[in-house]
Amino acid sequence: MKTSELQTIKQRYNIVGNCEALNHVLDVALQVAPTDLSVLIVGESGVGKEIIPRVIHDNSPRKREKYFAINCGSIPEGTIDSELFGHVKGSFTGAINDSPGYFGVANKGTLFLDEVGELPPATQARLLRVLETGEYIPVGATDVKKTDVRIVAATNVNIGKAISEGRFREDLYYRLNSIPIQMPPLRNRGEDIILLFRLFAMQMAEKYRMEKVVLTEEAKQMLMKYKWPGNVRQLKNITEQISILSRERQITAKILENFIPQNQESTQLATINKGGDHSFENEREILYKILFELRGNVNDLRRDMGLLKKQLEDAQHTSIVGKDNKQVEMNNTPAIASQQIYIDSQQKPVAEDAIAEEYVEPEKVPESLNLNDLSRQMLEKALERNGGNRKKAAQELGISDRTLYRRIKQYGMEQES
Repeated sequence: MKTSELQTIKQRYNIVGNCEALNHVLDVALQVAPTDLSVLIVGESGVGKEIIPRVIHDNSPRKREKYFAINCGSIPEGTIDSELFGHVKGSFTGAINDSPGYFGVANKGTLFLDEVGELPPATQARLLRVLETGEYIPVGATDVKKTDVRIVAATNVNIGKAISEGRFREDLYYRLNSIPIQMPPLRNRGEDIILLFRLFAMQMAEKYRMEKVVLTEEAKQMLMKYKWPGNVRQLKNITEQISILSRERQITAKILENFIPQNQESTQLATINKGGDHSFENEREILYKILFELRGNVNDLRRDMGLLKKQLEDAQHTSIVGKDNKQVEMNNTPAIASQQIYIDSQQKPVAEDAIAEEYVEPEKVPESLNLNDLSRQMLEKALERNGGNRKKAAQELGISDRTLYRRIKQYGMEQES
C-alpha cells in the first residue's frame, strides 16, 4: 500500500505511529475489508484492537449497513445467548416482548465481538453454527432464522492455551481465524511511544487550557525503555497524570520516575480461569495451614491424654500394691516360703505348686478424681525438677512448648513459674 493511502487512513481514524508492524496491520485490514472472511484480532489489552474492525467495516461493501461492537466479557452468562441471538416472548422471566438479538438487527452488516475468548461453551457452539450455515435459533423459539453478518472478533486471551485446556472450541477458533491480525504491543513500537505522548499531552492542554508538557531527551529514553504492560491505555493515563499533577512543564527523567510504576507487570496474553472469575488457590493454601496446625494440636492433645492415662494407671497400681502389702504384713502368711519349686537335671523349673493367697478386693479409685489436678501436679513437678526451665520441662513431659505454655496459663501458674 502506498504511503499516502496509509496516512489517509491514519488521519481518518486518528491512528498515531509509523512502526512497520502497525503499518502491516493496517495493510492487512484494508486488503481483507472487501471480502466476507472472518477476522480474528489478537493482542494484549490496551493496544487498540477496537480500531481495526471499524477500518474493515468502513472499507467493505457493508459500510452502509449497521455496525455493532459487543464486549462479550461484559454480558452475563445467563443473558448472553438472548443478547446475541434474540428470544421470544415468555421464554424466560422478563421476556415481555420478542427480541431479534444482535445477529438479527445486524443482518447485512458487521458484528465486532470483542473479548470473544470469554464466551461460555454453549454460546461458542451457537456462534459456530452461525459462522458455518448463517442459521440460528432464538432463545425459546423453534423456528430457524437466517442472517448474513460479517464477524470480526478480538481477544487478549491466549487461545492456544485455552484450547489445550478445553475452554475454547478448536473448530470455532479456525472459523474465526480465517484472517489473523496480530496487534503489536506498545513496547515494540519504538518512537511511536513519543508521538503518542505528544498527542495525549496536546489533547490535555487543549481540553483544560493549560501549557503542554514536553519531554527531555533523558525522559524520552526512559519512556521507550519501559515495558508498558498496559500499552497505549497506560501511556495515555500517565500522560494525563503528568499534565495535571506536575508543576513543571518540562518533564525530566527524575520527574518521570514519580509517574512510571517501578514494578513490572505481566505483559503476557491473558488466560481464562478454570473455575470462573475467582481463584481458590490462596484459600486452599490457608486451609492447608489450618489443617496442619490443627493436626499438631491434636497430636499434642493425644500425648497429654496418654500421659494423664498413664499417671492414672500408676496411681491405681500404687494404691492396690500398698493395700496388698499391708494385708500380707498383717496376716504374716509365709506364702512365698511355702511355694515349692522342683528343678530338673538341667536346672529349669518344671513344676510349681503355690499356695493360693487370700484375695483382697483392691481399693477403688474415687470416681471424682480430677484429671486437671493430676496434670497440674505433673507440670509443677516437671518445672520443679528442671529449675523452672519451661523448655526442658516440656521435653520431659513429651509435649510441645506451646502446649506447656497453654497449660500453665490454663492452671494460673504464670505467676508461680
